[in-house]
Amino acid sequence: MKPLPHRYEARLIGGPEGYATLSSAGVPDLRSAPPADFDGPGDAWSPELMLMGAVETCFLFTLRAVARASKMDFKSLDLTGTGVVDREGGATRFTEIVLRPRIVIASAGDRERTVRVLEKAERACLVSASLSTPVRLEPEVIVEAA
Repeated sequence: MKPLPHRYEARLIGGPEGYATLSSAGVPDLRSAPPADFDGPGDAWSPELMLMGAVETCFLFTLRAVARASKMDFKSLDLTGTGVVDREGGATRFTEIVLRPRIVIASAGDRERTVRVLEKAERACLVSASLSTPVRLEPEVIVEAA
């Protein structure tokens, strides 16, 4: 890792209606619009989906680092997440995020250790650690048959 602090810049271009384009140097542009729940078209990445995507990808990348440091191998991860948006404290906000990692490992003896590594990755993820919204982990550990 490079020394901190790190800075990330993005640019958004949009008008009074329709889609917006999010861009940053070196990565493909991303088309964005409100979700159908907020009267948008529902066919583009919304801020709500991007937040979920940020939490999920951060979890995976943090898991890789924690697993490597813990000398724990895993075969694959299939992660689904659900973010709940509701009214709370006079504001519409994410009130809960649930992450459901389904991780495949080689040995049944590593099941408990794997859960601890998953929990550590969730706590260490800089995106979820930056949110005031609680993040709940519901892990499923699968032992791959030899």
